[in-house]
Amino acid sequence: MKHADFSTLDTHHVLPAGTRRTLTTTPLFGLDLVDATAEVTIRALLSPGRRRVHFVNAHCINVAARDAAYARALRTGDVLLPDGIGIELAARMAGRSLTENLNGTDLTPRLLAAAARAGLSVFLFGGRPGTAEAAADRLCRDIPGLVVAGCRDGYAGAADPRAAIAEINASGADILIVAMGVPRQDTWLADHADLLKPRLTLGVGALLDFLAGNVARAPRPLRRARLEWAWRLAMEPRRMARRYVAGNAVFLLRAARHATMQPQAQALAKRALDLGLAALALVPLAPVFLLTALAVTLDSRGPVLFRQIRVGRDGQTFEMLKFRSMHVDAEARRGALEAQSDRSGLCFKSRSDPRVTRVGRILRRYSLDELPQILNVLRGDMAIVGPRPALPAEVSAYPDRARARLRVRPGITGLWQVSGRADIGFDKMIDMDLSYAARPSVLMDLVLIGLTVRAVLGGRGAY
Repeated sequence: MKHADFSTLDTHHVLPAGTRRTLTTTPLFGLDLVDATAEVTIRALLSPGRRRVHFVNAHCINVAARDAAYARALRTGDVLLPDGIGIELAARMAGRSLTENLNGTDLTPRLLAAAARAGLSVFLFGGRPGTAEAAADRLCRDIPGLVVAGCRDGYAGAADPRAAIAEINASGADILIVAMGVPRQDTWLADHADLLKPRLTLGVGALLDFLAGNVARAPRPLRRARLEWAWRLAMEPRRMARRYVAGNAVFLLRAARHATMQPQAQALAKRALDLGLAALALVPLAPVFLLTALAVTLDSRGPVLFRQIRVGRDGQTFEMLKFRSMHVDAEARRGALEAQSDRSGLCFKSRSDPRVTRVGRILRRYSLDELPQILNVLRGDMAIVGPRPALPAEVSAYPDRARARLRVRPGITGLWQVSGRADIGFDKMIDMDLSYAARPSVLMDLVLIGLTVRAVLGGRGAY
């Protein structure tokens, strides 16, 4: 074994400048995991700059959910590397993919080989007494030119953090490898980050035990099949049962919940809810459609349905359908009435609008004029819940911030509709729409649909 002479951050997922240029990341469980090949990752880790590296696997996510200090260590780490089939599955469930499995057992020896070529030294810290030294011997046999600057066990050798840090710093090591298991190794690195001199620090779990021969790794075919966890369970059933049997089940449930919270999953679920409710509503509402159409026809001349171009998601226009509640010359008369608007802002509304028919006032009072928009929902132009569909002229006059409401499909009902409709001013309506557009969800839709019934019966702002 060759030896050299022995003479915390508060930002969120911020990679050092040199790392940022070469490593892309993918968000998962609120963490930014590296999405790159092993070669690119190693080159970035060994580039100039200080970095604290953590490997993240399914067990890590489970532990972080109940250990605040460990979760903080991961959140403030400089580089988080995806480790194992569990993380890969969770990424797929969330509609993402990871370039490579960057587990510590395989990546770290490759990293040290590159470090040896670059003339960088390493300090091994962890394991039972003698384990770090045995691992160092193995590494030096496998990696010509590797300089191990020092070794220290993770038991008595870790009892005094100050003494451990002093020895690590005095060794002059460029890289510190800590193998104390999760979460101890990661919280130790995070707690002492400001005192440690090595420019690259990593928590590597059982790596030193594997290198020292204390624990046998799974045969290569099992590793290629991503079943190393099953091998470890078979080798140490009593110690690993909780982690791999119960833990894997908990992790998959956690991954499924995380996936359902992703924007893509929420969008699919929301669209499914829209289609289901719209289709179910057509049959029981058919008599209402027929009676309403008859009433409109008998009350005033003109078509039963009113068709108007509105602006939908991403600024796309569509033809919105309503039961006609105004006389046929309503649009021509609008300009002369806009000064009489009872509502502040861009959207014209008048309590005594003379263009509204007798039947139209009843339709508007109980929102029956909106029923044909169910067809807009089935066509995909609208949603059951969403911002009010705006007129092109209104959108052209929008302030910049109001355009964010166009990120989602407009709806038959929404926050504005259940909060007072026309009694709500334009600026307040925009605030409500932006709030909804930022966090659309099926649960929110169900709540608003329930509140819509109360709003319709109450009739506030319906004119």
